[in-house]
Amino acid sequence: MKFRRQKMDEVNINLTPLIDVVFLLLIFFMVTTTFKQSTELTIDLPTATSSDPVTVSNEQIEVVITSDGQYVINGLTLINGRADTLKLGLDEASEGNNQLPLIITADANSSYEMVMKVYDAATQLGFTKLAHTAERETAQ
Repeated sequence: MKFRRQKMDEVNINLTPLIDVVFLLLIFFMVTTTFKQSTELTIDLPTATSSDPVTVSNEQIEVVITSDGQYVINGLTLINGRADTLKLGLDEASEGNNQLPLIITADANSSYEMVMKVYDAATQLGFTKLAHTAERETAQ
């Protein structure tokens, strides 16, 4: 007796629905993902382990902002509070050396805008070592 072999159908897997699902998942994750936008200014300040005051060297520039709006750079008062005068004063005090530490001391009643002018002028001149002084609170 001769049996006929059954003809086998080819097995095909339709990948179209699988690709559609993968693309939908990809679009879903792209839409729902939030990207962190960092717009903060990073300043790397030195740390101290003791509570003793740090000795001050002569190799630094100190900018004092008074309560009446005057800038004093290393003991010399600027003639006005314009940004270009401040830049010129910082450039002359540093003698072109922007690696010197820049210490900013502002009166508590001085405006925030004046402090930001000093930071802006310092960054335009290439200063990277910036510090801001504050008075320690006394325990009551």
